[in-house]
Amino acid sequence: MTGRAPAVASAMLLAAVLSAPAAAADPPAPRLVTYTVTADRHVSADIYYRDTDPPTWADYSHNPYQFSPRARVDVGPGQPWVRSLVLADPQRWAMVSATSGPLPVESGFRCELAVDGEVVATGDGPRGALCSLRHW
Repeated sequence: MTGRAPAVASAMLLAAVLSAPAAAADPPAPRLVTYTVTADRHVSADIYYRDTDPPTWADYSHNPYQFSPRARVDVGPGQPWVRSLVLADPQRWAMVSATSGPLPVESGFRCELAVDGEVVATGDGPRGALCSLRHW
């Protein structure tokens, strides 16, 4: 019986290690996120952008506008809207969208999302644009 003791002890140790809770990971380092919105024509735009990491998906789903303020600004050639802020998880939360509403002319919106100075998403559209790393 003593020959089995080391094998049993090893198995018990392995089981304890595998069932132990994983050590909490360090929170991600804050990342500089820069949103840029432009348009081919001068237009008054509604721009929604994520400026805060929601604590949980449930918190975001309950009230997305709490984490996504709206800027009503004029954009156009030579008149971009630019906002820089810090997010902990831009892969999950970074997002900017712009629209002109039901105007009779197309405005030719473009958006750009950069993280730590590197452009990671772009978008364009005749009446609006969306930039995000996540598929909404």
